[in-house]
Amino acid sequence: MRALRPPRDPAAPARLMIVGVGGRGGDNLNAVARQTIAVLCDIDKQRLAEAGKRFPGARLLTDFRTVLRDEAACRELDGVVVSTPDHTHYAPAMLALQQGLDVYCEKPLTHTVVQARNLLRAAEANGCVTQMGIQIHANDNYHRVVEAVRAGAVGTVREVVVFVNGTDWSAKQLPAKVAAVPDHVDWDLWLGPAAARDYSDGYHPASWRRYWDFGGGTTADMACHFMDLAFWALELGAPVTLRADGPEPHPQCAPRGMRCEYGFAAHGPRSALTLHWHAGSDRPEQALTSRGLQEWKNGVLFVGDEGWLISDYNKHVIGPDARRAQWQAPAPTLAKSIGHHEEWLRACATREQPSTPFAYAAPLTETVLLANVALRAARGKQLAWDALALRTDDAAANALLSQPARSGFDV
Repeated sequence: MRALRPPRDPAAPARLMIVGVGGRGGDNLNAVARQTIAVLCDIDKQRLAEAGKRFPGARLLTDFRTVLRDEAACRELDGVVVSTPDHTHYAPAMLALQQGLDVYCEKPLTHTVVQARNLLRAAEANGCVTQMGIQIHANDNYHRVVEAVRAGAVGTVREVVVFVNGTDWSAKQLPAKVAAVPDHVDWDLWLGPAAARDYSDGYHPASWRRYWDFGGGTTADMACHFMDLAFWALELGAPVTLRADGPEPHPQCAPRGMRCEYGFAAHGPRSALTLHWHAGSDRPEQALTSRGLQEWKNGVLFVGDEGWLISDYNKHVIGPDARRAQWQAPAPTLAKSIGHHEEWLRACATREQPSTPFAYAAPLTETVLLANVALRAARGKQLAWDALALRTDDAAANALLSQPARSGFDV
């Protein structure tokens, strides 16, 4: 274990390395731009050059390993922001943690279940301050929903329906068009731990989410955002059972629609409950139409003994009408967030943990990714999940909990 970093003045800028500067990475870079941006890294030299114009003092590089495997270079840094495709979250995040650096990493935290657990252990072992990028966690509406559910707005919650039907990260086949690698793209570094294959613009810069080797479809993209609300409000840990279903899984491509039913055991004052996840074209029609909620495209529906509450990012409604009329919202108990990125930056200085550290984000990510594992390996079959042992009771599913990394990218 490394020596723990001492607290520092929160007003002093942090020295940051940014891994991934385009797309979501560009948004994250904007959010921390007031800090000292010491290193910018991206496999796309055009994006890297544009970002470099804004931060002329930053070191520009395409390979994160150049700095993160250099102890002397890491001593000049405080933290690392990782905003790459899912399959390349793990290596830079793990290397940074091993160097004792604080880490902000986009959702889902990792590409595999085992990777999420490994990052959690490394963060704890090295005393690092961590945050997963589920920015909506800082939203006032989410705060009010958590308070309402915990205060008994709908009574004891025994069922939660989480659905994202307004997003489609699916494919029917791999990209057919093979092209020459653009001069500004380092394709080998983009592939990172994944097996070598020909370049196609069907992968970079965004459509990688459609394919198992790089992403996890709509589930990996969106479930951390929406299941977060249920995990937070009900203080969920790991499920004990799950069953995923949908179309016959493609060996390479994520489906247009899928669903997963998780069973959570009772814990403390919380009742045992079932959480239903519906992604893409798979829609919980009966649960919504029976309550007049058919206009909701995405949301989290808490079903309790005394009513229901549905929420998306920005609004929530309690029902039925009689329950809503008698309900009085409690006084706010959750402090207003200073901003998802600001939380992490302040915590890096004070050596506390922000709202979605890896201790929270890793179990959430594991649960989300288990849905894809169950669909691909055991469609329609109920699996038992032993979170402590990191195993199901199905050998084929266990084989998908981790993924070998290509030589040079194993950490």
